[in-house]
Amino acid sequence: MPDLFEEETQKMQDAIRPLADRLRPRHLQDVVGQQHVLGVDMLLPRMISADRLTSIIFWGPPGTGKTTLASVIANETEGEFLSYNAAQVGVAEIRKVIDEARHRIRNSGQRTIVFLDEIHRFSKSQQDVLLDSVEQGIVILIGATTENPGYTVNDALVSRSTVFHLEPLDVDDIKKLLVRATKDPRGFGSLDITVNEDALDYLASRADGDARAGINALEIADQSTPSGNITHDIATQSMQQKSLRYDRSASGHYDHASAFIKSMRASDVNGALYWLAAMLESGEDPRFIARRASIFASEDIGLADPRAMEQAAAAWLIVERIGMPECKLTLSQLVIYLSSAPKSRDAYDAIMCAVDDVNNRRTVIAPADHDLESLPKITATYFSVEGS
Repeated sequence: MPDLFEEETQKMQDAIRPLADRLRPRHLQDVVGQQHVLGVDMLLPRMISADRLTSIIFWGPPGTGKTTLASVIANETEGEFLSYNAAQVGVAEIRKVIDEARHRIRNSGQRTIVFLDEIHRFSKSQQDVLLDSVEQGIVILIGATTENPGYTVNDALVSRSTVFHLEPLDVDDIKKLLVRATKDPRGFGSLDITVNEDALDYLASRADGDARAGINALEIADQSTPSGNITHDIATQSMQQKSLRYDRSASGHYDHASAFIKSMRASDVNGALYWLAAMLESGEDPRFIARRASIFASEDIGLADPRAMEQAAAAWLIVERIGMPECKLTLSQLVIYLSSAPKSRDAYDAIMCAVDDVNNRRTVIAPADHDLESLPKITATYFSVEGS
């Protein structure tokens, strides 16, 4: 006989669950987006439909479906599914899970699937605990991380897993999820609310590829609108600040810096200014940007425009002295100059060739006296004045 008190408790718990969690898809066909991973004949759907899972790492920004796909796997495959947040579970508990998984295989042959959210929060030594059990198939690991597993997950663990890189959702995908939220009984389907088209467009665009951010904003809009009619103005109030996907301590920090340098290298002024703005608005240290720009002036412009080094040095000094927010103007001027300048890597190539000779070829002995005539002849050509 059903426990009425337990059912009532479950209803109350469901009532306070965030909308994004209530709407989480239970089946693969309900997942929106990520067609490069979930499209017809792609690997992951085949693994799930055949119930032939290997260990998996989902890597991608927040709100792209990592936890959702883990939930789908839990619903659509056989096996004991256990879910943990890596920030809240210790080595002792993981060892206990592995021991129980061994017993489960011996007693019933049932697999154990362990989902570790934020696996990058596990230290290298903590991750090592999983290696043998993953390699032997005692545990099927599903890891989720917002950071590049090449930097944050043990190489041995990555090599034993299939890595699926999830990407930010398209505006149309997020809009589809918002419309679903208004119709699904788990969402607002049983309520008398309307969402204007321009409000949907705003939320979908402002979410910036993060489905959770868009759905959370829709929930805030509903909770703050007694009339049940969500307009564009209400939508803008519900999501005032665009959430920038940037972490100064993670791999995204270096990804942005790389995009910034590559844009300047390609003489793409607008692209370089965009990446500059993205870093500054995300709280990046402007001194880090000035330092990278100074390196670029030597490495990529060099002799093609020696004044670039002077500009970079002056900008770095100004950045140190005045700081944010005013120094963004200085950096903007520098970035426009460096992007527009002619490029030459002659000086860079010359010193790299000379360094290679010093490290890998026969050592040339410097003379004891300092007479110019006694200097040994360096026959290698690292830089040709005539050809420059």
